[in-house]
Amino acid sequence: MSLKIKLTSVMVDNQDRALKFYTEVLGFKKSKDIDVGNGFRWITVVGADGGLDVELALEPNANPAGKTFQTALFEQNIPATAFEVDDIQSEYRRLKGLGVVFSVAPTQMGPISIAVFADTCGNLIQIYQPKG
Repeated sequence: MSLKIKLTSVMVDNQDRALKFYTEVLGFKKSKDIDVGNGFRWITVVGADGGLDVELALEPNANPAGKTFQTALFEQNIPATAFEVDDIQSEYRRLKGLGVVFSVAPTQMGPISIAVFADTCGNLIQIYQPKG
């Protein structure tokens, strides 16, 4: 198959705050930070291992439709995206210790455990651990 997932994004209400949260709290590494004009930047982060196989863009939610969508997801308690973790209990404790606010503590949901937190930039983010 020639199609590959190399880039995905989350909308954020403040790119500076998002970059700080996603790197200093979640532990991702900054990959790109390019000024694209009009006060906007192309910012991407990658996994802690620094691999460039998949990047997460921190997109400004300046588009009114995007802002409406982001707000609706948050108000309906729907995570904007999900990240896999090896040990959800350890990650939950680590993030709580850094002041991250969880709306769902680690919970078994069929073959996975999930937890949900606010990213301080207008999104709910789910972390999950596959069973076994």
